[in-house]
Formats: sequence, C-alpha cells, structure tokens
Amino acid sequence: MHKREVVKDMVGGVLGGILFGVLGSLLCLVLFFGIGFILNMLIKTTWFPLWLFVIIVVPLGIWQLWQGDLTVTENIQSLLVSDMILIAAGAVGAYMSGWAIRALRRGGYKMF
Repeated sequence: MHKREVVKDMVGGVLGGILFGVLGSLLCLVLFFGIGFILNMLIKTTWFPLWLFVIIVVPLGIWQLWQGDLTVTENIQSLLVSDMILIAAGAVGAYMSGWAIRALRRGGYKMF
C-alpha cells in the first residue's frame, strides 16, 4: 500500500467513527425522548422514564457488552467512549421528556 492509501483509510475511519458517534447519540436522544414522552402521557408520571432508563436500560447495555473472562474493573475499562456517549445521550433524552411534560403541565395542559 502507498502512503496515500494508508492516510485515506485512516481519515475515512476517523471521520466514519465521528459521524457514527454524532448520529448515534442524536438517534438515542430522540428515541428515548419520544419513548419517555409517550410513557409520561400514558402513565401520568414525570420522571418514570428516566428511572426506567437508569434501572433497566443501562444494566442491560452493560450486560450485553460484558466479557466473562475479564474482571469487573477490566470490563468497566473496556467500555468505549462511544458507548458512554450513547448512554449519556439516552439519559439526556429521558430527562428532556420529563422536563417537557412538566413544562406542559405547568402551562395548563391537563392531558399531560
């Protein structure tokens, strides 16, 4: 391989990773905002989706990435920054859904 091909592959990989991170985090944020908003409307709670995310979704995500041959600290250290960004974006989306419902209720909308 020539130097240009190697550099082109490296730049494409980095840009692809950044693009995946941005689009993935935006998708998680919107997805959990929408699911949380619908749950808040149906169940008439404010912060239930955020607690549901913290108690169920985060442990399931960590369990899926868990490697049995590593120790606990090695497993936590093996989580990638992209994994943490997606988890944080989902938590922000769940929080924003609770905040939006609370703002609508304060605005006088009884259906929320």
